[in-house]
Amino acid sequence: MNSREEHLVELVDDAGQAHGEMTVAAAHQPPGQLHRAFSVLLVDPDGQVLLQRRAAVKTRFPLRWANSCCGHPRPGESLTEAANRRLREELGAGPVELTEVGVYVYYAEDPATGRVEFEYDHVLRGEFLPGAPLLPDPDEVAELRWADPAALAAELDQDPRSYAPWLGGVVSRLLRPSGPTSDAPDPAVTPSGTSADDAAERSGGR
Repeated sequence: MNSREEHLVELVDDAGQAHGEMTVAAAHQPPGQLHRAFSVLLVDPDGQVLLQRRAAVKTRFPLRWANSCCGHPRPGESLTEAANRRLREELGAGPVELTEVGVYVYYAEDPATGRVEFEYDHVLRGEFLPGAPLLPDPDEVAELRWADPAALAAELDQDPRSYAPWLGGVVSRLLRPSGPTSDAPDPAVTPSGTSADDAAERSGGR
């Protein structure tokens, strides 16, 4: 088990209220434990979003295209602090200004690794300045590309297996932001064998 799998995550209820903690590895074992997470989308001044293709060694959804950066705040850690920590670790980027644009709950099983994502996901928009350095960690990121978010939403419908199952919900919140307090997250589900191919039903309505 690598060191990140041993880190603690914050367990939450359907309303996002913390009620305990568990290691990353344990929280992602079937049937999964609902826990707090964040997804960052870096946006340049032209409105393009930075996507990363997850490295082959990832324990969940390797080699799928996903948003700029994902992670879990440690118990008691703020979202901004945690997100900028992961931006630095994964992309060599930041710190950046972050705005929460929505929250949603999703559940997806990875048929390739047997791991489970069951997350109360805070979607964060980060402002990326032209010329800012990016030094991706090859153990985290296989490759990077910029994409138009509206075109990306269409690609997600056409070729969902190339993308992480949570990306549809992340892009949806970016295109239709609701902020951290007014957004009503999708109700949490009881894990019921949902595969990554079915995950659109749980990953933000795409």
